[in-house]
Amino acid sequence: MKKKDFEKTLELLKKEEESLLRFLKAKFPLFHNSNFFYRDFQYGILSFLEKKDITVTYKDADDLTKEMAEYFEKKGIFTKVNDIGWKVNYPEFATQEPGDPF
Repeated sequence: MKKKDFEKTLELLKKEEESLLRFLKAKFPLFHNSNFFYRDFQYGILSFLEKKDITVTYKDADDLTKEMAEYFEKKGIFTKVNDIGWKVNYPEFATQEPGDPF
């Protein structure tokens, strides 16, 4: 992928961050305060772009994942736990507390 195309794809992902997060939530266990793993994020980005008829190589997907992870860390959506994952800080994805319905 040419640098210009890479930048254009990265900007698309940033512009559609909410759609990307909702897409990831539909495919993976992505909840507020849950762990989210690098490979899930990478394959999620690949799938998200495929749905938009954008083909990227595995290497480009890896680079896009690193850039988006850094972007989400700066926004406070991801908190890095280790080299392979983050804690998700996205209150909109909070689960309901279980309780007695009676």
